[in-house]
Amino acid sequence: MMGHYRKLPVIIEAVQWAGHDKQIVIPEVRQFDPYGKSSYFGTSGYCEHCGKTSQEHGWIHTLEGGHIVCPGDWIITGVAGEKYPCKPDIFDQTYERVCK
Repeated sequence: MMGHYRKLPVIIEAVQWAGHDKQIVIPEVRQFDPYGKSSYFGTSGYCEHCGKTSQEHGWIHTLEGGHIVCPGDWIITGVAGEKYPCKPDIFDQTYERVCK
C-alpha cells in the first residue's frame, strides 16, 4: 500500500574502510580487479566518486551483487550479518553514533 514510512531505529555496526594495507582489515573487502569494470573509472583512469585510481579500491560482494569500495566508504553490517558499502555523505545523513 502506498504511504509514508520511517525506518525502524536499528543499531548497526559499521567501520570506515581506509584502503588496503591499513590498520583495519575487513576480510569481505577484496582487492579490486578492474577487468571489465573500467567504465566506473572513465577514460581518465580515476574514480568518478573519490578521484583515486582503481588500485586503491576494494570490491565487496553484497546481496545485490558486487560493489566497488572507495577509500573512506563505510562498510555496514546489516541486520542479517550481510556487509555492504555506504558513501560517507550518505552515511552521515543516515546514521548517528550511539554508545553501546
